[in-house]
Amino acid sequence: QVQLVESGGGLVQAGGSLRLSCAASGRTFSGYTMGWFRQAPGKEREFVAAISQSGVIIPYADSVKGRFTISRDNAKNTVYLQMNSLKPEDTAVYYCAGGFSFIPYRDKGRYNDWGQGTQVTVSS
Repeated sequence: QVQLVESGGGLVQAGGSLRLSCAASGRTFSGYTMGWFRQAPGKEREFVAAISQSGVIIPYADSVKGRFTISRDNAKNTVYLQMNSLKPEDTAVYYCAGGFSFIPYRDKGRYNDWGQGTQVTVSS
């Protein structure tokens, strides 16, 4: 069983930055893709970014393109989401997800493992 633990959320003013982290544990992670999703109140959980173990990154969600950057440290089994130029509409619970695939994907249904989520609130 894989455990994913997110950290780094918080309250920030519009235009500010946050860096989310997600540490994975529980088994070996060869071929393990990791991604970030978010869910705002009253909305469905949506894709943000994803990265394969080899560093392949698929296009970001249009709403975050140019502002957010995903990266990972395989030695630490950790994925990061650097969020810059934050906007109030980025306010959501951010979830880390993982699944065994050599190619990352946007479909949340294809991820087997989920973290508990971390709240990001951007004030105007």
